[in-house]
Amino acid sequence: MAGDESSGQDGRPAVAPADIPVARSGTLSHRLPGLLAALCDRLPEDRIAVLEHVFGTITGPDDPLLSRFIAAQPAAGLAHQLTEVTRAWRAEAPDMPGAGLSLALTTGRSIPRPRPTQVVVSGPMSASLTARLTSGVAVEVIRSADTSLLIASFAAHGARDVVTEIGRAVRRGVRVDLLLEESTQASAAFASLPDEVHVWHRMGASGVLHAKLVAADRHTALLGSANLTDRALSDNIELGVVLHDPHTVEPLVDHFRWMLAPENNVMRLV
Repeated sequence: MAGDESSGQDGRPAVAPADIPVARSGTLSHRLPGLLAALCDRLPEDRIAVLEHVFGTITGPDDPLLSRFIAAQPAAGLAHQLTEVTRAWRAEAPDMPGAGLSLALTTGRSIPRPRPTQVVVSGPMSASLTARLTSGVAVEVIRSADTSLLIASFAAHGARDVVTEIGRAVRRGVRVDLLLEESTQASAAFASLPDEVHVWHRMGASGVLHAKLVAADRHTALLGSANLTDRALSDNIELGVVLHDPHTVEPLVDHFRWMLAPENNVMRLV
C-alpha cells in the first residue's frame, strides 16, 4: 500500500541489511548497545578488558561459559547487568557471536567521555543497585593518582590493601597528605609508610576531623561514610560516591588544601 513504510519501492517488504541485528519484533536493536555502554561506564578498564576476552570466547547468548562467568561474579549488581545483557542479546541479536559484543566493548572503552558519578557500598550487595565495593574502589582511586593524594579519615585500622597502595604511590613520586583524627590514634595504621607521607591533625579542641575522603590529583574523589578500617571498607553497611568530574573535584581539593595552609590555623603537620 502506498505510504506503507514497511514496504520497499517495488511493493515487497523492506529488508534490513544483513549486518545489522534485527529484534524479533522487527525493529532495529537498541537496548543491547545501551547495556554495553553502561558496562563501560561502570567498570574500570582492566575489568572491561576481562569482559572483552570472555565475550570473545563465547559462541552466543546461551553458551554455558557465559552462565558460569555471570554466576561467579561477587557483585550482585554486576551479575544482574550481565544477565540483562544476555537477555537483550538473545532477544535482539541471537545470531551475533560473542566477538561482536567484545568489539563493541573495545570500541566503547576507546572513546574518551566523561564518567558519571559512581555509587559504592560496603556490606551486603543487592542486584537493585549497580554499585561496587568500597574496598576495591578506594584502592582504584589511589592507584589513579599521578602527582598527589589527599586522604582524610576519622578512624583507621588494618586496611592493608589501602596502606599498600599508598606506599606504591609514594614510590612512584606521588605526594601523600593524610588528614587524620588524633583522638582515634588513626595515624598508627599508617606507621609502616615512608617518611615522605605527610600526616596532619586538627588544631584546637572544638570538634573533630570526621570527613572521609580519598582524592587523586584533582580529577577523582571518593566520598562516603566509610572510615579506612577493614570493617568499614567491606563489612559495615556504608554508602559513598566516586566523583570523576574535575570541575567538582578541584574546589573540593582546594578546600582541604586551604585547611593545610599554616596561616589558616586549622591543621598541623605531625
